[in-house]
Amino acid sequence: MSSNGLTLTLTGWVGTEPKHFPGSTPFTTFRMASTRRFYDVRQSAWVDGRTLWFTVKVWREAALNVAESLRKSDPVVVTGRLGTEEWESPDGPRSTLVLEATSIGPDLTYGQARFVRTVHRSSSDAPDGGAGESAEGEPPDHAALAGADPLGELFETAVPALDDADLEPERGDLVGSGAERE
Repeated sequence: MSSNGLTLTLTGWVGTEPKHFPGSTPFTTFRMASTRRFYDVRQSAWVDGRTLWFTVKVWREAALNVAESLRKSDPVVVTGRLGTEEWESPDGPRSTLVLEATSIGPDLTYGQARFVRTVHRSSSDAPDGGAGESAEGEPPDHAALAGADPLGELFETAVPALDDADLEPERGDLVGSGAERE
């Protein structure tokens, strides 16, 4: 494993609508704001620190998932490799912090999410012979394909269904709850 590069995890907010760039190596990019909060003893209150802005880039299969899942103002947690991008502007050289995401998801501190597994078909599996696209050239409907997950089907057959009675502990299993043992 290489020790070169800085890996970090950020929590913050999606600042721009994610923009997807299809191609031979698809990617999605968006801007993310992260503001540190701290307790100021002099004010006896929580205050916001300086807001840092990052460009987040997500590559390959995860790129489409991010483009279809995240929206501007969503709270997110992103882990990835930190870098910079430089360019020339009319005002001179500029740079921005770039986080190439290895993992990304909604921050469930602020809301709820439901995970839906995506199914990526190879070109031989697709009914139209395309690389996982519909006949109209649109990306597949991942929610509709979620039921076609062979591992999910294997799990459903290998693990018996539980009802609510199976999930309730026996009275003797309640440690430290004050329940009397029989």
